Amino acid sequence: MAAGHSVEAGLWSALEGQLLDLIADRFPRVETRQRFAWFLRGMAAELPRKTCWSIAEHAGEVSPNAMQHLLNRAVWDTDGVAADLRGFVTDHLGEPDVVLIVDESGDLKKGEHAVGVQCQYTGTAGRIENAQVAVYLAYASRGGHALIDRELYLPRSWATDPDRRTEAGVPEEVEFATKPALATTMITHAVSAGLPAGWVTGDEVYGIDPDLRTQLETFQLGYVLGIGCNRRVAI
Repeated sequence: MAAGHSVEAGLWSALEGQLLDLIADRFPRVETRQRFAWFLRGMAAELPRKTCWSIAEHAGEVSPNAMQHLLNRAVWDTDGVAADLRGFVTDHLGEPDVVLIVDESGDLKKGEHAVGVQCQYTGTAGRIENAQVAVYLAYASRGGHALIDRELYLPRSWATDPDRRTEAGVPEEVEFATKPALATTMITHAVSAGLPAGWVTGDEVYGIDPDLRTQLETFQLGYVLGIGCNRRVAI
């Protein structure tokens, strides 16, 4: 969705059509494909707040039910769409010194049933709140920027609770992973897919992780990562 705000409106309109054509085969039903297009346009629109209600209203629908169905029950190849998006972004924004940006964002929640929700720090609120947190990977070049991948952060309290996992439908293969580990997975996917990039940047959540830094050096990617003020540097 960030790409819609980082390029000219007329150009984005043409790119949107190309993207929707590219991912069309990822949707087994034409109704699901059409609603995804409406959802995409709502996410790229200048709405004061983006929820299923506001996006449904933007699409001319009288309730959020269909948009909610798209996100939690409709059958479509989400990972396939993500892979197509990475290729699409490369075609339009790719250049050798692109910067990959990792960061997490939280969605504040009132209940306890959304996958991964717990009391935890989130920059969205600037404090500890009941929230669901995900790690995102953005692709930034001179031509614009776009989000190209995402991984939901599943806290250990969720990962080790089989009843809660079953009730929420968490796949068996999903295990606890730190935020830097999730970032490493997404960067590995991007590199394996052939996305040209020269640098990676992130805050101290990622800068303190030696495994992430080692993997970036293995990929021969430069990096600028924050570290805490209490870290010692050996000279």
